[in-house]
Amino acid sequence: MFNVNEKSTALPDVNYLVVGLGLSGYSSARFLLQHGYRCRVQDTRDLPPYLTRLRDEFDGLEFVAGPLRSDMTEWADVLVVSPGISVRQDVIQQARDDGKTVLGDVELFAQLVDRPVVAITGSNGKSTVTTLVGEMIRRDDRSAAVGGNLGTPALDLLEQQEVDFYVLELSSYQLETTSSLSPRVAVLLNLCEDHLDRYASYADYVETKLLVFRNADICVSNLDDPLTRHDARDVGFSLDPHSDAEFHLLEDGAYWLAHRKEAWLPVDRLGISGRHNWANALAAMAVAYRLGISREAIVDALQDFRGIAHRSQWVAESNGVEWINDSKATNVGAAQASIEGRDRPVILIAGGQSKGADMSVMLASIQKKVKLVLLLGEDTERLQQAWQGATVIERVDSMRQAVERARQVAEPGDCVLLAPACASFDMYAKFEDRGDDFIQCVAEVTHV
Repeated sequence: MFNVNEKSTALPDVNYLVVGLGLSGYSSARFLLQHGYRCRVQDTRDLPPYLTRLRDEFDGLEFVAGPLRSDMTEWADVLVVSPGISVRQDVIQQARDDGKTVLGDVELFAQLVDRPVVAITGSNGKSTVTTLVGEMIRRDDRSAAVGGNLGTPALDLLEQQEVDFYVLELSSYQLETTSSLSPRVAVLLNLCEDHLDRYASYADYVETKLLVFRNADICVSNLDDPLTRHDARDVGFSLDPHSDAEFHLLEDGAYWLAHRKEAWLPVDRLGISGRHNWANALAAMAVAYRLGISREAIVDALQDFRGIAHRSQWVAESNGVEWINDSKATNVGAAQASIEGRDRPVILIAGGQSKGADMSVMLASIQKKVKLVLLLGEDTERLQQAWQGATVIERVDSMRQAVERARQVAEPGDCVLLAPACASFDMYAKFEDRGDDFIQCVAEVTHV
């Protein structure tokens, strides 16, 4: 690990401009300033979320509000760009053409870390697999520092003591500003249309996700999703019992999670439910096994792990009706997997900002599994057109109205599922707020 008390010259002694003061920008600026680097900070907002905290920590902080300008990039040698900011905007592209280095906080981490790193990406399931791998490592009496796109920023993880493994969830935005990370194990879980408002095409997005395999010692890919493949040496996982994947399902009266021909755990003893989570479990098994984690620790973690809030989170069961919060299903692939993973008829609450995705991809799943769709948010018209004819569709004005209508319609044996297939920013600050609103409304309506 990087010793925070050691010399401040572990990175080049040049001018750093941190672009964007969200959580990762704050982490980057704080790290650079702590270690004596020349650092300025820019954000389009006059009062970004972490500005007051950063000013309290560092006297004389150089902060500039407003659009990124060429005079700021001229001062800088390195632009540390936050994931929420596109590196394809003209001023950043021009800075790169002028010889400036453009990177992100994960690249700074990669230049400093001296312990094995696990890199986990995919359109869906990243947080679940990242957290689960961390639990498997800890069950084997070893230490894991878990973060990246999930929870703790990568640079902050370097402050933790006695780390055996760093386990990072990485978004496509982080991967496109990272070049020197050399993971012990890298995994690409799955791919579906997402963030097409930031990428020129789906192919462009896929190419960015595949960067996770660059410099990796061991590559883990999903044999059920050919686009995730790296090469023939990949460690594979698959839900197909007939697959030749190293980690797959076995069928013997029931489904088991298996390593080659050896059954490890029946799926009904998993702490998380749904076929999409069977795939997540197999991916985590593959990663942990390749790190040298014992089978016992892997199986114990699989049985005890209960998932993460807002990701297929069980909320309540009332009058025979199950309520599930999957607010993190912010794209079509995640929502489709969530629907397909249910073994009950579904009343689906969906909608928000669709980010330009092709919503018709979900049509067959809705037709097969969903008895009623309740739409809310900015792109209700677009979703209704895409899903027309698949099932009954109604529009609502609020989460409270959606939950009340679902309670009226639901019958014993049904599942009311919040799986929006869209971003939350039209109505909420973040997907967690949307999920919390759903949970609160369910509690009030069902009295559970």
